[in-house]
Amino acid sequence: MKKITEYRFGDSLIIGVDHGYGNVKTRHTVTRMDVIKQDKKPAFSSNYTPYDGSYFIIGEGHKGFISDKQEDMDNYVLTLMAIAKELKICNLASAKVHLAVGLPLKWVQAQREDFKRYLMQNRTAGFRYKGIDYSVEFTGCTVMPQCYSAVAENLRNYNGMNLLVDIGNCTMNVMYLNNGRAMESRAWTERFGVSQCALKIRNRVLDETGTKMPDEVVENFLKTGDADVAEPYAGLMKKAAAEYVAEIFQKLKDYDYNEKLMKLHFIGGGARIVESVGVYDGERTSFDHDIKATAKGYEYFCYMKMKHRK
Repeated sequence: MKKITEYRFGDSLIIGVDHGYGNVKTRHTVTRMDVIKQDKKPAFSSNYTPYDGSYFIIGEGHKGFISDKQEDMDNYVLTLMAIAKELKICNLASAKVHLAVGLPLKWVQAQREDFKRYLMQNRTAGFRYKGIDYSVEFTGCTVMPQCYSAVAENLRNYNGMNLLVDIGNCTMNVMYLNNGRAMESRAWTERFGVSQCALKIRNRVLDETGTKMPDEVVENFLKTGDADVAEPYAGLMKKAAAEYVAEIFQKLKDYDYNEKLMKLHFIGGGARIVESVGVYDGERTSFDHDIKATAKGYEYFCYMKMKHRK
């Protein structure tokens, strides 16, 4: 039987939830960041959560970009769903939970307290997900910086100067590490995630062929770096993606990236497309394709912070 990795502090289970703009990730699960709210129970979907008199269907529709993640109830309901998935893996229906979450590097200071209050709006939560009733007591919430958290457990491996680039669906976080130490004055957040690449691909194909590229085809291409489509579509998709990646490297140069003086590390959902179509020094560039790495990092980072405060 596969061992379930978990962090606990006292009698609380630490659950990391990465509220991405494309997917919600936990240590063990990935769920599309798509929510439809309706008044009646869904006729077909079983992937929903009843909450406060409404039904939130998970994984359908499309949620647009919202810089303040607490502006609506979607992230709260998705958090409950994420907790339910982790508790089921642990064979639990009730638990004391300490949430470990994060925000983009340069937004965390301004939004931390509001996001924490949003997620802690109820000290207890009883809810139903996929036919199981869950009961959760929230014992705390720690909000941490994205990007850095993803590598927090392995900082000892980052010798010398390193540039860490976390490319999500809507944002790109950039941070310098000097011998494993984060350089807070050299960290940035840009709204330049893979959704920008998807837009370039759709526009290029539409402009040159008059064809509207299906979202599913674009998403599969972004996930794998390849697509089972005929020419000219395959070539047009790769050209558009290559232009997007070239813009990423130009932005990194604007932040003083020099491939001869430092190593470059890509993480997040955008790492795959950079590896597939980018031009880089393969000996000084690495790629981590585990999109759950940040959620795992939140748990470790949170555990260490709580342990040192003890």
